[in-house]
Amino acid sequence: MSIVSPDLAFLAPRWRPGGLALKRGLLAGIRRVLAQRDAINRINVFPVADGDTGSNLAFTLSAVEQALRPLRLRSAGGLLRRAGDEAIDGARGNSGAILAQFLQGLGEQLADQPRLDPAALAAAAEHAARQARGAVAQPREGTILSVISAFAAALREHSGRGADLRACWAGALAAARAALAQTPEQLAVLRKAGVVDAGALGFVELLEGINDYLLRGRAGLARLQDFRPGDAGVVTAAGDHDAGHRYCTECVLSAEAIDRDQVRAAIAALEHSSLVLAGTRQKLRVHVHLDQPQQLYDALAPLGQLGGCKADDMRAQQRATQARTRVAVVTDSAADLPDAALEQLPLHLVPVRLNFGAQDYLDKVSMSPKEFFHELRSNPAAPRTSQPPPGDFRRLFEFLLSHHEEVVYVGLSRAVSGTLQAGESAAARCAAGRVRIVDTRTASCGQGLLARHAAELAAQGLDADSIVARLQALIAQTRVIAYVRDLSHVVRGGRLPAWTLPLTRWLRLVPVAAVGGDGRLHVASILRDGPSLPARFAERILRRLPAGARDWRILVGHCDNPAEAACLRLQLQQRLPAASIEIVPLGAAISVHAGPGAIVVGLLPG
Repeated sequence: MSIVSPDLAFLAPRWRPGGLALKRGLLAGIRRVLAQRDAINRINVFPVADGDTGSNLAFTLSAVEQALRPLRLRSAGGLLRRAGDEAIDGARGNSGAILAQFLQGLGEQLADQPRLDPAALAAAAEHAARQARGAVAQPREGTILSVISAFAAALREHSGRGADLRACWAGALAAARAALAQTPEQLAVLRKAGVVDAGALGFVELLEGINDYLLRGRAGLARLQDFRPGDAGVVTAAGDHDAGHRYCTECVLSAEAIDRDQVRAAIAALEHSSLVLAGTRQKLRVHVHLDQPQQLYDALAPLGQLGGCKADDMRAQQRATQARTRVAVVTDSAADLPDAALEQLPLHLVPVRLNFGAQDYLDKVSMSPKEFFHELRSNPAAPRTSQPPPGDFRRLFEFLLSHHEEVVYVGLSRAVSGTLQAGESAAARCAAGRVRIVDTRTASCGQGLLARHAAELAAQGLDADSIVARLQALIAQTRVIAYVRDLSHVVRGGRLPAWTLPLTRWLRLVPVAAVGGDGRLHVASILRDGPSLPARFAERILRRLPAGARDWRILVGHCDNPAEAACLRLQLQQRLPAASIEIVPLGAAISVHAGPGAIVVGLLPG
């Protein structure tokens, strides 16, 4: 019988941890990475200076933490196998996918080990290091791969000398630190920026946290509550290492037997970079940089089932890392606004999900408005939208909070969608009080005008409280008025009764709708179709404006109807010469319901 109590078992010279002790060690490492995520973000310059490596590693490891925390597995190997599976599902970014493959390789090799011993761990680490390197299409030295290899080789060396687990880990950690310090000598972009590799730093922080547990047991876990990100030596990433492609695109491919060579061949036909394939023969996390995310999804769809699709705009991320504003503004793709606003202001977009049958898309990211109407005409499946999952918001919020003090989310009306609630759910899991939520009680061009105004205020240096107060004062004055030529999409969505469709078609009636104070769209009047429709619609708009008001910011949005939008813009400009009027194509989040030919006008007091 052992005379060592469970709480002190980690002090035994030949201690061989089982599942519970291993879980505590992993949680210690994960929590250290989470604490350091902002510092890791700020030194991220390779492969792209998009400032999100810390956030990506945090998301990857958070998925592992959430899965492991309630488990009571006695088997160390079983726990590592579960950790690897969860890491593949939750992996984000280049370094996150590589780390996930390393953890999956450890679990694969140690699956039958009830307890860890130095020799078994060393052999598994070497196997996992080879798998991590093999996951990368073009491996580079001076990255997380170099540090993983150094760690695994040192584990093998120290275990061969007969050292116990703590001594082996300490020696391997020292080798990983030394390899991390060498990364600027191996990559010129790191040397120029004066930083080490961000992904490699994240891996070392994971090892450091595990070492805290090895040295102190549960006291190491408690110590993490006082741990703070170390900013010493952190250099803000330079922005001159531009992304070769715009979107960091990811998905999970599932099938009974995945052929990685077939996957590589499918992707080879695309213009791409930074390819990482991490996972097993049944589940593969695909990470790649390219300009058209949908090309990846289309290429992989014949090879299995796709899930977890996401695409982060690396150019927007680079702008965020270089911005000097206190506040970043987020909106969802139900907001329609000019592309220039997203390119020139501290404004970021979370895409609404869209599908035609089994095919999924990301509104305004993997499917443009033009592509949506082409698909609408050619695809017999009816399109449907769904709100972004809270994880999409949380990933963006936490990334932005690494580079800004506060975030303001300017969201779609709560009355018509659960999108705002998804944003609220994500904000609740971020730093307390640093994410503010605004229900615009509107959509489309009205929401877009409010989001752009919020970003302009942020660019002027206002704090979140001031921006929210200004928006709340404007929401009741914002107008959204629309007409719909084809009611079939509105009827199919359940927003109007079926009898309205044949009646309006027979009488050639065009319903005019407006967003009310309750945040819902209501039919306000009826117009007869004909050449003078834009002029008569312009008159209806003026009737809904306060008397004497002339200074407005106006967006005219159209559903594949640019000619009529231009005609309406001319009519409005003649009646409101002081107004600023722009035309925008409407995204799928609105067009699914409004249908071809619809016109939506948003008006914000100037």
